[in-house]
Amino acid sequence: MPAKFEDYYKTLGITREASADEIKKAFRKLARQYHPDTAKNKKTAEEKFKEINEAHEVLGDPEKRRKYDTLGADWENAAQHPHRSGSGEDFSFGGTGFSDFFEQYFSGGSQYGSSRDFGPDGSPGAARQRRPRKGHDIEGDILVTLEEAMLGTTRPISLQTANRQTGAAHTNSFQVRIPPGATDGRRIRVPGQGGPGIQGGPPGDLFLRVRHAAHPDFMTEEADVIHEIDIAPWEAVLGSEIVVPTLDGAIKLRIPAGAEHHQKLRVRGRGLPKGKTGERGDFYVALTIVLPTELSDAERSLWERLRDGSNFKPRDLL
Repeated sequence: MPAKFEDYYKTLGITREASADEIKKAFRKLARQYHPDTAKNKKTAEEKFKEINEAHEVLGDPEKRRKYDTLGADWENAAQHPHRSGSGEDFSFGGTGFSDFFEQYFSGGSQYGSSRDFGPDGSPGAARQRRPRKGHDIEGDILVTLEEAMLGTTRPISLQTANRQTGAAHTNSFQVRIPPGATDGRRIRVPGQGGPGIQGGPPGDLFLRVRHAAHPDFMTEEADVIHEIDIAPWEAVLGSEIVVPTLDGAIKLRIPAGAEHHQKLRVRGRGLPKGKTGERGDFYVALTIVLPTELSDAERSLWERLRDGSNFKPRDLL
């Protein structure tokens, strides 16, 4: 089951020399354009959104980007090796939101557990190997949007396996329930969907690790949701009332007078659900005070009047 090479730089429309800030800006622009909740053609947008997220997942992480950049000039041939296991099978997923290329190089996808028993001296015990044994467990990643994590959803998944010796291939399709409040990194167990049992033993389990799709407006920390917003200097000094988006609708937020750069304002109970209790995490608005870079003559005059008339001496506070 060969994988197709993915050109993540091309997906984001950037050069290989792009800075971290350029990667972030390119992602946000494309993510807003193709977000399934706002795009007109939802099916096309959903696939494009997954591609954009995957590219950002790799290029937006310095360690993954270094790994991607050092795969070598022979990337196409290097990418032709699917997940392999000690049980003699190759496997790949469908419906997780990630390409085979990502799964093979950047996912936690793996097959683990032992299909062999060993004697006290460390050598394989032939009699023991004939006993029924549980199949290998399989682990992979599943891309989940914040909207899906908020409300919960059901996802059709397929697991393709191929025997390296016989060439026989098998595809098993099933439904996976993603519960409301599925946090980034959470492992969802799907019983009986792992590797086949040995000598009539039960099949192993499938474990899917939730990966939150990068959102153009929000980040998450456990069940808390964070939104970054730019404000003008006078909004920070004098206070203001602004409208900010949340996962379940826009709200009005009061910025207190004297707000500081990088200050976080908390809105209780507007984050992701926490388990089955109905309790929710919090929503944080992180403030960034932005200074104007271009001034008209009138604006420059106002800043000069403020400078000349103000008693504020920031260096005297040190």
